Amino acid sequence: MRATTATHIQTQRRRKTGRKNSPQRKSNENQRRTSRKTTATKSADHHQLVARATKDAIRDWDLASGALTWPQGLDSLLGYSPSGSGQTIAFWQQQIHRDDRSRIAASIRDAIKSEAEHWSGEYRFRHAKGHYLQLLERALLVRDKNGRAVRFVGTLMDVTPRKQLRHQLSHSQKMEAFGQLAGGVAHDFNNFLTTILGYSDLLVTEIEGRGTGAKYLSEIRSAAGRAASLTRQLLTFSRREPLEPRILEVNTLIHNLERSILRLLGENISVLCELMPEKKHIKVDPDQFTQIIINLAVNARDAMPAGGTLLLKTETISTNGKSLPELPPGKYIRISVIDNGMGMSEEVKEHLFEPFFSTKDDRHGSGLGLATCYGIVRQSGGHITVESELAKGTAVYIYLPEVAPPPPAGYRKRPKLPSGTETILVVEDDISVRHVAVRTLRLLGYNVLEAFRADEAKRLIENTAINLVVSDIVLPDMSGCDFADWMRINSPSTQILLTSGYLPEMTTIGTPSSDLPFLSKPFDPQQLAETVRASLDAVVLT
Repeated sequence: MRATTATHIQTQRRRKTGRKNSPQRKSNENQRRTSRKTTATKSADHHQLVARATKDAIRDWDLASGALTWPQGLDSLLGYSPSGSGQTIAFWQQQIHRDDRSRIAASIRDAIKSEAEHWSGEYRFRHAKGHYLQLLERALLVRDKNGRAVRFVGTLMDVTPRKQLRHQLSHSQKMEAFGQLAGGVAHDFNNFLTTILGYSDLLVTEIEGRGTGAKYLSEIRSAAGRAASLTRQLLTFSRREPLEPRILEVNTLIHNLERSILRLLGENISVLCELMPEKKHIKVDPDQFTQIIINLAVNARDAMPAGGTLLLKTETISTNGKSLPELPPGKYIRISVIDNGMGMSEEVKEHLFEPFFSTKDDRHGSGLGLATCYGIVRQSGGHITVESELAKGTAVYIYLPEVAPPPPAGYRKRPKLPSGTETILVVEDDISVRHVAVRTLRLLGYNVLEAFRADEAKRLIENTAINLVVSDIVLPDMSGCDFADWMRINSPSTQILLTSGYLPEMTTIGTPSSDLPFLSKPFDPQQLAETVRASLDAVVLT
């Protein structure tokens, strides 16, 4: 029995020994070992590929020692050498924008003290070249068995373009709201100007343009014209289509802007003008040019918080294509806007004309921006350059082609206004505008009716043969466009002329009224007479 048992045990040992040392057994183990190594290698490669695909930076922070390692992105995303000084947490803290530093530090401290496993935050981080990136960091907090955080591993994503798009959307919404507000103010203001221009011209006609009274009326009309120009400048912020360029004498243009600039800059900044002695002309849109100079003056003001001097200078420059390769050879007028403020760094100057770039925070970011100024100048056939040094000020140079002066206007006798005998209905809720329009048209020989509301005008149309209706777009009971559509159905032979203190693109004009003639307020008697006559004559042409 014992012998049998011993023999059996020896047999089992031989079998086990045989299985352990067999070539097949060794081959299987080698294959499994190779497979595990391959899997580990593939896993490491996979994680590395995923990290590279995101283009993010990764930082690994040892909370106990303060050591900081960058498995990826320190050079490719942030521009720093991996062998540089980025191996301690102090490096990361120093590159965060000073306005974000305390907020981010407090947020991370709270996450470490809590039981949280994840943390996320957005902050500005200085690139090696000096500019700031907007980073979004998502981090994992690795904790020991006691729940104490020992490692902080975060991925840093560049969200600067996303931030810029948000700012663009916010700016667009602000400008849209401003345009609506400006349009509402301008509508009422243009009604007042229409009344002033209308009665001034009527009085000038009555006294035949002679004597001291005529001179006074001329000054009143001139002031109203300047006020109308100011309204157009206000509305330019909400316009999309380019305005018409005109030939202008540059010194006069700058001189007229001086008073507006003084009001913008404040008492601690003085304005000096060095204008060339001769009269030179440029071809530019006056409203757009005004925006450029005002925007540059505001930028100069912000660069001189303690006060300083702003110099406006004009001079003639001849280029041969070498000194300014961006401009064709020829004669140019250079308008300089020079301040003695804080100046700009080389890094800021590199990005100066980029869209959405600003050195101001959200509270002070306003105006058109140099990118828009650049676009306006280039559309006018010119060029803009900037010279600046820190603590030495900034000089902005605008080059515009010199053009020949317009032919002298000479003396022109006041043209006779076109007249007629047709029946016209004026529909206007502003009593002053309505009265001046009615009186002007009656003096021209027309049979004129008037109405305050659309329903009142409808009753007159149903009972009277009317050739033309002059209607404001904004009426108390319905829009002028809806009223025009009603007329097309109920009185198709009657012409209609729409008026408004809004810009045409800011009104509700749309199909089927978009082809109707439009007279923008403020208008004077001559503009009213010519537009009315053209609208009536269109019936004959059609």
